[in-house]
Formats: sequence, structure tokens, C-alpha cells
Amino acid sequence: MTIRDRDDTVAQGHWVLARLGKRVLRPGGAELTTRLLDAAGLAGADVIELAPGLGRTATAIVAAAPRSYLGVDQDPAAVEAVGRIVSEVGEVRVADAADTGLPSASADVIIGEAMLTMQGGPTKATIVAEAARLLRPGGRYAIHELALTPEHLADEVKTDIRQGLARTIRVNARPLTLPEWRGLLESHGFVIDDVQTAPMALLQPRRLIADEGLGGALRFAYRVLTRPAARRRVLAMRRTFRRHRRHLTAIAIVARKPPA
Repeated sequence: MTIRDRDDTVAQGHWVLARLGKRVLRPGGAELTTRLLDAAGLAGADVIELAPGLGRTATAIVAAAPRSYLGVDQDPAAVEAVGRIVSEVGEVRVADAADTGLPSASADVIIGEAMLTMQGGPTKATIVAEAARLLRPGGRYAIHELALTPEHLADEVKTDIRQGLARTIRVNARPLTLPEWRGLLESHGFVIDDVQTAPMALLQPRRLIADEGLGGALRFAYRVLTRPAARRRVLAMRRTFRRHRRHLTAIAIVARKPPA
């Protein structure tokens, strides 16, 4: 049994939401993803997407007319599904974002959303280092992640938030503050070009409608109401997000690899 096949009581939160019909699983929603892709400059670029998941961002990337698209995901089912989406301009391979096996300096843009947050410190650093290796000089690394706010949040509050997220989404999430996200990228030689934020409102009705459309939001709500185990998980996640809403935000950063 794979992680995505586990029942709703133990599956990771994003798979529970996906099985209920949630298609946009990014902390800042579809709007922040759109702003990130616009800032990254995709037209005519060789693009690598790390962990494309359900393929919503891949669809938007392809629509922006890149020269090529290459996705990297550890989940063979995701590789197959996203591969169909991008088949006219590229492909998707089974590989680890921390060690892709791809040639150095092979991309103009690397996209990664809602995946660094789910890693511990050493793995975060390894993935960012891999992105730096894959980019050509002047290339852009665009990320969309969960962040903690304000900048000088007490350590005990950070720990409480991380423990709450781990209990409810079944992932050892490690969001960082804005200075910590910047510092992570800058420590690998990146220069920050653009920073944007949005409320972390993943399960709020207004965001659900904006991301999924009215019909999609209603289908999601119906499935939540009719699947008791999933409903308990969704309500637990929503309570955690609401409890910590003053200290959670979504962040999108475009960082540039300087010329050699």
C-alpha cells in the first residue's frame, strides 16, 4: 500500500483533500501560484517542476508557452497523470527532488510548490542546492510555501504550530519565517528578485470557491459531509489552521542564480 492509498484516518492531509476533490493544494491558492509563474518568466524557457503532484501548476506552466517542461516526482501515479498533461512540450520522470540525476545547468526556471515546507532542515538545504545545480546562470528558482509570521516569532510558538500541523496533516511540516526562507535561498548563492504573500486560507469557503469554482467547491463540501472519516480529518485541519491563522501565511519567492 502506498501513502496515497491509505485510508482517511491515517493518510497525509493533502491526499485526503485530493480524494475529496480538492485540486488546488497550495497554501496561497491558485491566485498566488499565478502571480509566482508570472514573476518567474516562463515563455521560451526550459522549465523543471519539482513534485508536480496533481498537475494543476503543470497545466498553467504549459499554457505559458515554455520551450520545454520536465517534471520530477517520486510518485509513479503522479508521473503518469502529469505526463499526459505535458506530453506536447515535455515529460515527467520518477526521481527525488533532492537528487534528480538531471544534467547540471539544464534549466532556465525551476518551480517548486508546497514541498520544501514538508522537509526538515537538511533536506530543505539539499533540495535548494540541487535547484542551484540544475539552473543555468541567470536562471530563476520559484517557490510557493507556507511561512510563519511575524518575523521574530518566539521559538515556543513555532514549535506549537509545527506540532499542531504534524498531528492534523500527518506530515512533519516545517514552515519558516520570511527571513528564514530568504536566508535558506541566499545561503546557496541565490539573489531574491521577488517576494509576494497571500493569506493561508486553504479551507475557507471563499478560497475554496476561488480555487475550485462554485461547482467544485460544492462537490468537495458534499463529499466532506458524506464521508465521516474524511470529515473528521478536514475539520481537524481547519481548526488547526484557524487556531494559528495569525501566525500562518503563504509566500511566493522568485530567486535568481547570479551569472558565473
